Amino acid sequence: MALLRDADPRNSIPFGIASFRIAGYALWPFGRTTVERRDAGAGLVIGNIIWIVFPGWWLALGHIVTGIALCVTIIGIPFGIANFKMIPISLLPLGREIVPTDEPFATR
Repeated sequence: MALLRDADPRNSIPFGIASFRIAGYALWPFGRTTVERRDAGAGLVIGNIIWIVFPGWWLALGHIVTGIALCVTIIGIPFGIANFKMIPISLLPLGREIVPTDEPFATR
């Protein structure tokens, strides 16, 4: 029961939070980038391995295929590049944070 009442909601449901992080980044990827969080714990390695095995490689493969298909047309090139930007966060979302492009090295 103590696991359900965690004081920090980011530690309670890491895969759900990662899914919403990917969804928000996919909704509007322009003007934002991802950086590694320095305060992420050692559990993210195990979580990222579990993520890669189940949804991670499917999502990354989908972004690769869609990015190539979008880059065929001139109008689709910016969206293809946005799909290629999605590959690292869809493959390893835990321990990453999305920040505006003008402050990728800013600290929290």
